[in-house]
Amino acid sequence: MKTLRLFLSLSLVTLSIGCAVNPVTGKQELSLVSAGQEVNIGRQQYVPAQQSQGGNYYIDPGVIRYVREVGNKLAAVSDRALPYEFTVLNNPTPNAWALPGGKIAINSGLLVHLEDESQLAAVLAHEIVHAAARHSAAQMTRGTLLGIGAQVLSSASAQGGYGDMGATALQMGAGAWMAKYGRGAELESDAFGMEYMAKAGYDPYGAVRLQETFVRLSQGRQADIISGLFASHPPSQARVNANKAKLASLPQGGIVGRDRYRRAVGQILRDTPAYKAQADAIKALNAKDHRAALSHLDRAIKIQPREGQFWELRGHAWKMAGNLDNAEKAFSTAINKNPNYVAHHLARGVLRYEQKQYHGAQNDLLRSRQLLPTPIASFYLGEIALAGGQKQQAAGYYQEAAQAGGKIGAAAKERLAALTGS
Repeated sequence: MKTLRLFLSLSLVTLSIGCAVNPVTGKQELSLVSAGQEVNIGRQQYVPAQQSQGGNYYIDPGVIRYVREVGNKLAAVSDRALPYEFTVLNNPTPNAWALPGGKIAINSGLLVHLEDESQLAAVLAHEIVHAAARHSAAQMTRGTLLGIGAQVLSSASAQGGYGDMGATALQMGAGAWMAKYGRGAELESDAFGMEYMAKAGYDPYGAVRLQETFVRLSQGRQADIISGLFASHPPSQARVNANKAKLASLPQGGIVGRDRYRRAVGQILRDTPAYKAQADAIKALNAKDHRAALSHLDRAIKIQPREGQFWELRGHAWKMAGNLDNAEKAFSTAINKNPNYVAHHLARGVLRYEQKQYHGAQNDLLRSRQLLPTPIASFYLGEIALAGGQKQQAAGYYQEAAQAGGKIGAAAKERLAALTGS
């Protein structure tokens, strides 16, 4: 009887969900997320998402202007009017993504692998369709319904004697459902993205060549360099074939823009060896080899001395070597190169705290929180407040940090328990 009531509750919740028309396909779809909520989610999360993934690419501001120009041409022909925004992230990992409400980003590391403006248009059009077709809202709705279903079916499994095994089977089924939807959304974004390309005057064949490139890169030794992109946008020969079939229904020709593209992203292409040296430095730091890391960073900085991330890594290498003066100088240089990136302020703030420079540490950590609140900043601000006898303020910071997992979350919980006596 109890299980029956649970199923009835699920049915009532499902019936209460509103239906919405997909602006791209015209189909009726269940949605727990309104159009206004989508826009608000994207607006609230866009800057934090940028900060958490390298910050905006600033070495050549013309690159962002160029990408925005291409993106705005495509957005103008989309099926849904949204406050579209486009940016380039200072991140060498090839990837691109769209938040709800039309907030779109492409990593500088993906631009290296594109050949022309039509391929850039294919990437951006694909992401525009994700936003216009409400794919994120659909995923959130499915996730919520799966959560409700899990509560119902877990109870039923427990009463039927299946216990954890039943819950595990449910999770596996849920994962398959979500994965299937993801593949459908990718194909939908490819197809309608090619329509947008043609309407905006681009050669839709660029989308075919883009997927062919991704399939090649996903094979063999190059798979690891774009694993981030493939995790969210898995390539396959089936997608290539689907794009070729779609191409047959579209007008032939249009803008390819190879020369214009290479001029626009020329700085990124020239700096590619520097970011390869950065990747080598990160591997060396992970292997606790600060000497090799510094050597790789010397190469990177010689090629592109304005990149703050190189200087921050240099600070971490000097810190590993025990040379804290050089570490602080390197972190300070990173901040001077790019004062609007959270990681640089956070790195110097932690170093200053460890050296008991509490005033300077507090300033750095507070600045980092303005750019992006993090559990690390909250924890160390709690430590500084506690050292100054401000127990109530310290408890507030620890409460924030305690929401995180890992060592920081555990340490914050211990501090909070000691302060509150619980």
